[in-house]
Amino acid sequence: MDSDDEQLLRGRIYGTDPDHPGPKPGRSYAELVGGPLDGLLLDITGWRPKEIDDGVSLLTELGRFGPGGRALYDPRPGDPARWDWAGDSP
Repeated sequence: MDSDDEQLLRGRIYGTDPDHPGPKPGRSYAELVGGPLDGLLLDITGWRPKEIDDGVSLLTELGRFGPGGRALYDPRPGDPARWDWAGDSP
């Protein structure tokens, strides 16, 4: 992925319609930091604290394992609005 692709992803919501990519009022988002989904926002509206603490495994074809692979992100200690990349998995 080149810098143009990275700029295209920045500020978009993971898993949303490309025609309506931006944040919506009244929703809670976490910024994904590092890794293949860097700069995307993850909609965590309505998530329970335990779900947030567990982090996520997100489908992506941009990671080390290509299509069907997953990118792992964990909430940043002390800054739950930013989730750090923890690696990729098949």
